[in-house]
Amino acid sequence: MVALCVVLLGCEAGKTATTRARSFVPPPLRRAAPQPVPVEVNEALVTNLSVTPGSNFFVPTNGALPPRPGNPQYLLSRADRFFADGKRAVQEGRPKDARRDFDGAIDILMSEPLPEDAAERRRLQERLDDLVDAIYHYDLEQLGAGIPTVAALQAQQPVEKQILETSLPTNPGLRNQVREQIEMTMSELPLEETDAVLGYIDYFSSDRGRKILLSGFARAGRYRDMIHGVLSEEGMPAELIFVAQLESHFNPMAVSSAQAVGMWQFVRATGQEYRLKVTSQLDERRDPEKATRAAAKYLLDLYRRYGDWYLAMAAYNCGAGCVDRAILRTGYADFWELRRLRALPVATTNYVPVVLAMTIMFKNADAYGLAIEPDPMLEYESIELDADLNLALAAAAIDRPIGQVKQMNPALLQNVAPKDYVLRLPMGSLQQLQAALEAVPPAQRKSWRVHRVEESDTLASVAKKYGTTPAKVGAANNGALPEPGLFAAIPAVVVAAPAPKKATAKPAAKAGPKTATGKSSAKQSDPASSAKGKAPAKPGARAGGKAKASSTRAAGA
Repeated sequence: MVALCVVLLGCEAGKTATTRARSFVPPPLRRAAPQPVPVEVNEALVTNLSVTPGSNFFVPTNGALPPRPGNPQYLLSRADRFFADGKRAVQEGRPKDARRDFDGAIDILMSEPLPEDAAERRRLQERLDDLVDAIYHYDLEQLGAGIPTVAALQAQQPVEKQILETSLPTNPGLRNQVREQIEMTMSELPLEETDAVLGYIDYFSSDRGRKILLSGFARAGRYRDMIHGVLSEEGMPAELIFVAQLESHFNPMAVSSAQAVGMWQFVRATGQEYRLKVTSQLDERRDPEKATRAAAKYLLDLYRRYGDWYLAMAAYNCGAGCVDRAILRTGYADFWELRRLRALPVATTNYVPVVLAMTIMFKNADAYGLAIEPDPMLEYESIELDADLNLALAAAAIDRPIGQVKQMNPALLQNVAPKDYVLRLPMGSLQQLQAALEAVPPAQRKSWRVHRVEESDTLASVAKKYGTTPAKVGAANNGALPEPGLFAAIPAVVVAAPAPKKATAKPAAKAGPKTATGKSSAKQSDPASSAKGKAPAKPGARAGGKAKASSTRAAGA
C-alpha cells in the first residue's frame, strides 16, 4: 500500500522530515549601539542574492516585494529550487542531501492550503506529479531503488505517516450528518458511521487531508471506467475502487518499502501466484488493467472466504492468514469486534475505515465542499509485437519522446519490449509505427533505428547523421533510400538501458485497458492461504507472425 498506507501509513521508511532553517533575530542590546562604520558594498554580490533553499530569507533582485508564501508562483519557485539542489547533490555524490532536498520540494507544495482558483490548483498538482516522477527516476537510477523517502513520494502524496497507525479523534458533530448521508447514499459496499470512520472524515476535511483526497479523486479519472468495468464483470461493489486509491493513489509506478508494486500493490510472490508475470523485462503488476483484474479476483476470493467485505479488505491489507488467526483467537468473524479487541494490526484496523470515509465523502462531495475535477481518461492504440522492439525505434517512428512511450507502458522494465508484448501508443500513431516496422527486419528491431526520408537526403548524409556508413545504410534498404516520406532502416545500434537495480522498481506510467484476466494478491497477503488464480488471457492476437494492431480507450472520467 503506497498512497495512504505507504503514504498515509508511511512505513518506517519514509520518515524523513524536511528541516527548515529559521531566520534568527538577535535579542535587543542593552547598551548603546556603536557608531556605524562605512563599508564598501559589493553591488554584484547584493544583486545576485536570491532565495536560499530551506530558509525564510528572500532578497528580491528587481526591487519588487517578494510574493507572499501562499502565492502559487512563490511555492513553485521554492519547490524548483529545492529540486535543483537535489539534482546537484545527486551529481556530486551526496545522496542524503539529495533526499533531503527532494523531500523539501514535495513538502513545499504540500504545506499550504489549496488555492481557491481551479487553474492554480491544477497547476500545483501537475507540478507535484512532475516532481514526483522526476524524483522517482533519480531514486531508481542513481540513489538506489526502494529508499523510504522515494517510496513515499511514488504514492504521490506524502502525508503524516502515522495516520493509519494511530486512532484519530472523533468529531461528534459529524455523526448525525454522516448517518443521514449514509441513509441517502446508494452503495454496494455497506457503509457505517463508526468513530473510526468519523475520525477519517474529519481528517479528510482538513486542508492537508483534503489535498490528498482531491488528488486521488482526480487521478481516478484516468482509470475509473476500467476499474468499474472490471469490478462489475466480477460482480463486486464499485466502491472497492477506493482500495486502489488507498493503496497507491492510482499510480502504476508505485513501489512500497516492502517492494509491493503497482496500482494494487502486489509483492512479487503473490503477484506471480496470481499469474502476474515478473521478469527482467516485464512486471505485469504495473499493468493497470491486468493488476486490476487480478486484484478484483483476489478480493472476490477473500469475500467468498469470509462472506464479508470488511474482512476481505482487512485480509487484502494484512493477509488472509492474519485475519484467520485473529478470528480463531477471539471467536469473532466480525471486523468491528476484531478491531475493538485489537486482534488485528493497527494499520489494518484503520484500513477499512479509510475506504469507507473516502466512499462517503466522494458520494457526498457537495456536502463536504469537494470540487472534484477528474483527470481525462487515458487513450491509446496498441499493437502486439512479433519481435523484440527497442522503444527508441518506436519513439522515433511516431515522433514522440521515448519517455512518453515508456509512460504508456508501465509494465516494461527496460527500453526493449519483448516479443508478444502488447505495446501501447498515443492515439493516432499506430499506422506510423506499422510503416516503420515494415522497413526493419524483425531480427533487427531490437537494435536498429528508422529515419523518415526527406527530399534532400542522400545515403551519405543519412549515414553521417546516424554515425554509420553509406554502404551499410544502402545494404539495409535494398541499395537506395526509399521515397521521401517513407521510412529507411538505419543499422545503427540503439543501446538499451540497463535493467533496473531492483526488478520491481522501474518507472513508466499510465496505461489503459485491453482484455486480460489474472489473479493477484495484496501487499501483505499470505500466498499459502490464497486461492489459486487462472492464467491471464493473452492480450491481443497475432496474424502471420506480424504485429496486429488494435485500438483501445483507457478508462477514465
